[in-house]
Amino acid sequence: MLERKSIITLTSDFGIKDPFVGQMKGVILNINPNVEFVDITHEITPHNIKEASIACAFSYRYFPPRTVHLVVVDPGVGSARRPILVVTEDHYFIGPDNGVFSFVYQREKRYLKVFHITADHYFLKKGSPTFQGRDLFAPVAAWLAKGIPASNFGEEITDYNTIYIPEPKKPTKNALEGEVIYIDRFGNAITNIPLDAVEELRKAGGSLRVVYKGRELPMKAHYSEADDEGLKCLINSFDLLEIFVYRGNAAREHGIKVGDIIGIITR
Repeated sequence: MLERKSIITLTSDFGIKDPFVGQMKGVILNINPNVEFVDITHEITPHNIKEASIACAFSYRYFPPRTVHLVVVDPGVGSARRPILVVTEDHYFIGPDNGVFSFVYQREKRYLKVFHITADHYFLKKGSPTFQGRDLFAPVAAWLAKGIPASNFGEEITDYNTIYIPEPKKPTKNALEGEVIYIDRFGNAITNIPLDAVEELRKAGGSLRVVYKGRELPMKAHYSEADDEGLKCLINSFDLLEIFVYRGNAAREHGIKVGDIIGIITR
């Protein structure tokens, strides 16, 4: 039976115009040719750590155990911020200690270890000031995927950095309040309100009203169920409440932004 290749996913704000992503893959393949790459996205808004954290969190659970997730959105590159390796029950994550794995920390509380990467003999180049994605993170990912134990790369830490992760609030037993956390390329506004919270509210009795900026949004089962181009909402493939315009761009047409508040009440 053929040996399964190791999987390394890549998420960055590098885009595809420049050679940065290709160089990282070249470094990895020189160390570990038995690697299969999956590009999650390289179109993260430049320096947007929260957006990268969400993209990673939306994706990693769809990969086999022992997948290595390399995330490089790193406005502090070359500074004193630490490079880290995160180990969960089934996955590995490599990137800067700037909060980019905050959603992972939130979801993987059952088993979580974080290592400060200090073993520089694994690096391609020491003291890289501007491209640690290639010179530090990529080679560490390659060696890790090749079977080097996580503890070989540095000491375990507990003071890793996090960013604010908004969670839905329940101001009353008949109401939920959440916010927009991500806008995709179609202009759909994804909120932090999960399906299970909606179902729990539904059990309280009465019909649900979804309210955004003082207007009620009809709930649909899928996009094409909308009968006009107005704002609607549904539970999306991530089991999160989403605002959309059928065949339109909800964010652009209605000025929706990350951080906007959305509420659900029963009546």
